[in-house]
Amino acid sequence: MKSVTRHNSRRTRRVQPNRRGTTLVEFAMVLPVFFTFVFGIVEYGRLQLVSNMLKTACRTGARLGSTEDVTTAEATARVEEILSAALDTADLTVIVKDASVFDTSGPYPTSAANYAALSDVELDDIEPRQLFLIRASVAYNDIALIPFSVLNGVQLSGQALMRHE
Repeated sequence: MKSVTRHNSRRTRRVQPNRRGTTLVEFAMVLPVFFTFVFGIVEYGRLQLVSNMLKTACRTGARLGSTEDVTTAEATARVEEILSAALDTADLTVIVKDASVFDTSGPYPTSAANYAALSDVELDDIEPRQLFLIRASVAYNDIALIPFSVLNGVQLSGQALMRHE
């Protein structure tokens, strides 16, 4: 017969240092970084939404001014109506300008100040095939959910160029 021996296994318990509260401290250190990252993503999405809406509203207003017999005020009102869903229109600047400069070989406007310096135009008085510009702009801090001081003074804008038919 075989003999069976039993071994009593002892469970050894290690003495660990006291780590109570470590998770809470780690959580408190990671949480601000995580929230900054998440809010940054949300704010970037909002920035893209407003930027796309500015471009779409200007394109729609220019199309209205190009094909319909409307005034500059009516085209501007249409742009503001579209943008009222995303932002306060009191913060919005909409300009309608003569863009005949783009038909020449001269220097083209490259900044907001250059666009504002173009001559004003009344849409129901311009000639057929004349080029006009509708530009809408708003300050970033006026539309931001969480204003970042780094982006203070940044302007979001959209524009559309069309020929009057």
